[in-house]
Amino acid sequence: MNRSDEVEYCNLELRFDRRQIQNLIRDLIQEGYSLYWSENESLFIVSIRTGRKLIKLRFQRVHHRYKIVGDYTIRDERLAEFMEKMIGESRGHAVVKRFKDRHIFVENIMFGERIRLVEICGMEQKVLFQKRPVITTEEMIRAFQSTRAEERIDALRSEIDQELAVLYKALLHEDNDSVIHCKEKLSALRTEMIQLEW
Repeated sequence: MNRSDEVEYCNLELRFDRRQIQNLIRDLIQEGYSLYWSENESLFIVSIRTGRKLIKLRFQRVHHRYKIVGDYTIRDERLAEFMEKMIGESRGHAVVKRFKDRHIFVENIMFGERIRLVEICGMEQKVLFQKRPVITTEEMIRAFQSTRAEERIDALRSEIDQELAVLYKALLHEDNDSVIHCKEKLSALRTEMIQLEW
């Protein structure tokens, strides 16, 4: 990927333990960044100075671990590399937008791996990369050998018969609420049956 003028990190879902945050602080200091950190019961904040700008990485405490929260816009190339490294090492999820010469490159990352890359220029969008789902031979064999659908169809037939009996009684007793409830349940059962038989 070409050097970007600006990188935006959105929808971050990255989880860390305390040691990983301490390692990040150590690595940033070794790279020459001026920074400080603060902590309270719910947040661990790492404030990083890049030129005139101060970027605050916010890590929210979740039980005994931390989760990064918020969206971040970074214009510092080295700091962007640290963010990429964090996403990869934590096997996290993110949407990364790179702005370069009137082009936007949107990268979807799941489990630390790029699954989709789209280039946007004006009104035009072009998919540059899309990871295909990988289905192993073993998964295909298991799917063909699975009898769960057939077993559920048998159970559904029994449930439909029982619900029809309840509907019949409700119609005889002119119990409109029960009739409506039975029809709704029968409709849901019918939809499930169609999906399984398809």
